[in-house]
Amino acid sequence: MRSRRDLVLENLALRQQLATLAGRRHPDIRPSDRVFWTLLRRPWSGWAETLAIVRPDTVVGWHRAGFRIYWNWLSRRGTRSGRPRLPREVRALIRKMAIENSWGAPRIHRELLRLGFDVSERSVSRYLRSLPRTPRANATWTTFLRNHREGIAAMDFFTVPTAMFRVLHVFLVILHGRRDVVRCAVTTSPTAAWVAQQLREAFPFDSAPRFMIFDRDAIFSTGLTTTIRSMLMEPTRTNYQSPWQNGVAERFVGTVRRELLDHVIVLNVRHLRQLIKSFVTYYNQDRTHIGVGKDSPCGRPVEQRPGREANVVSLPRVGGLHHRYAWRQAA
Repeated sequence: MRSRRDLVLENLALRQQLATLAGRRHPDIRPSDRVFWTLLRRPWSGWAETLAIVRPDTVVGWHRAGFRIYWNWLSRRGTRSGRPRLPREVRALIRKMAIENSWGAPRIHRELLRLGFDVSERSVSRYLRSLPRTPRANATWTTFLRNHREGIAAMDFFTVPTAMFRVLHVFLVILHGRRDVVRCAVTTSPTAAWVAQQLREAFPFDSAPRFMIFDRDAIFSTGLTTTIRSMLMEPTRTNYQSPWQNGVAERFVGTVRRELLDHVIVLNVRHLRQLIKSFVTYYNQDRTHIGVGKDSPCGRPVEQRPGREANVVSLPRVGGLHHRYAWRQAA
């Protein structure tokens, strides 16, 4: 005689299998069906005799799969066993030291010990292997510019269309140290000889910097690099399609376009020369720059209020496009 409990479980199992068939030739087994049979086989020993839609081994496989899913879930909750992970702060420090200095595990481990972190060198080495390989930070272009900016100048060209659709070429030379523009000339047909003359006028009497950065424009020919070397400068070309390597000059070009050329219509060469001259004067003497400590390239002293009745007045620059502000004693 079977107990009432067995009859109830058998009836439940049969009804569940009929529901999976539901007029079909093949059973439609869903995740809930797998869970049902996985749970049913635990309290009822006669489950395999009633099962008809799949083989009993299949239900055992479902149970094992559920076991793996359960333990994977526990691992994601951080309850896994084994060596504990490095704290997030330590991992961030290891990554920072590796990127900034290209140090190996022993050097990083020594530095972490000096900072009071209790971590083994083997753990540091294992974490370093998971990091992507990067070039030496002290050999990057950015580091080179930072270490030599007082002795670096850059030159570049940009074009300006006129009202009659002519194209004018503007040549500039800018120093990296204080971001001051030492030369800005306009021409209709630039040549290598013309550029060489502009460099001689920009750096007279052996005042040239150590390095000259320029892009791969065809006008910067081999003859021009020879002239640069004769002025005791080291010519340094940027890589292909890498304008960021001449970022100081490119930023000045963008500033000229945004703050001057986008607001005027250039008539001819003479007009553009006047505009460029007035803007370069404003740029060097009046305009403040974040890159030089919010000062102007030529240095702009802080004005003290001369008296209680003094007022701030605006001084127009570049034809009124920009202004400089100063204290003036009231009359």
